[in-house]
Amino acid sequence: MSAKKIEGQPAQDSWLLTPGPLTTSLSVKQAMLHDWGSRDERFIALNARMRQRLVDLISGKGQFTTVPMQGSGTFAVEAMIGTFVGVKDRLLILVNGAYGKRMAKICDYLKREYAVLEWPEDRPVEPKRVKDALADDKSITHVAVVHCETTSGVLNPIAEVASLVAGAGRHLLIDAMSAFGAIAIDSGKVPFDAIAASSNKCLEGVPGLGFVLARESALAKTQGNAPSLSLDLFDQWQNLEKTRQYRFTPPIHCIAAFDQALTEHEEEGGVAGRGARYRNNCRILIDGMRALGFVTLLPDEIQAPIIVTFHMPADPKFQFQTFYDKLRERNFVIYPGKLTVADSFRVGCIGRLGETEMHAFIDAVKSVMQELGVASGAPARRAAE
Repeated sequence: MSAKKIEGQPAQDSWLLTPGPLTTSLSVKQAMLHDWGSRDERFIALNARMRQRLVDLISGKGQFTTVPMQGSGTFAVEAMIGTFVGVKDRLLILVNGAYGKRMAKICDYLKREYAVLEWPEDRPVEPKRVKDALADDKSITHVAVVHCETTSGVLNPIAEVASLVAGAGRHLLIDAMSAFGAIAIDSGKVPFDAIAASSNKCLEGVPGLGFVLARESALAKTQGNAPSLSLDLFDQWQNLEKTRQYRFTPPIHCIAAFDQALTEHEEEGGVAGRGARYRNNCRILIDGMRALGFVTLLPDEIQAPIIVTFHMPADPKFQFQTFYDKLRERNFVIYPGKLTVADSFRVGCIGRLGETEMHAFIDAVKSVMQELGVASGAPARRAAE
């Protein structure tokens, strides 16, 4: 089945089975067809509504505020680290993939003190090691962790990490970029100071807006920490509260689309409803790909329903670029792997996709494999060749 035949998507648009940007609904696209001034009362009201909706997703009313940040999700992560981790602080970064490593790189640029605890890319963070590291190093003031590490698709045990960090009197920062909106985080049960995410992942908006949900009592203590004018969350927050305006030009069309995307998220049943669709997508994807002989990197118990990493088949007739191009001809876009431990590729379960699209993708993969003459069930290529 070709993606072109699926109702609701323009024929020229590909279905994006990636970690983002993602396929968006027609109504989200249409929300960008109007122009507003940044000081227009309609836009100001829309922006205020967006900020409150995000706080509500973590049950954070009265405790948390949304600080939107122009730019991609990495802008929000860098703003979070730069604002919350001061020059006298020390950050412990929990790394099991590329996005944990990116936080360490951010600290290098910002000249912030940090230490790293690292795990293989196909293993989740282990809370006991974190507990031991905090006991051994009293200079650590903050801990940073990725909720869903999209290098592999592994889901990290955020609740357990948050509990022990709080118990040790330290402060937790979460990169929830690929999980926020589909995997629940209740701020009343999971203690943290800040969580960073973006408009174009599980909330199914378009790229251009990152945001940090910050505990107001913690954010209030960060004045003067940020080494960047543009990425100063404290200053952005204060300006929004006092004037209702962004300090610098906001991505208005992106925010309008995001507001519509949040409406659609609510209509689907919020985090529970969105997560249920993605889990179903993930099940269809994994079952279908395994039936075609593909091997998943992760066991099911640590696989997040966000993106799935597959080993490349060992059959020499399988070449990823050819595989990618032929899927693209059928209007499906996937992502290459980011692993250092194995040759792999990744397929996303998120975005405006459902059962029809996932089954169509499996049919497309089957067709491509037949065209390439790749044997079903060929052993996985487990190390870079």
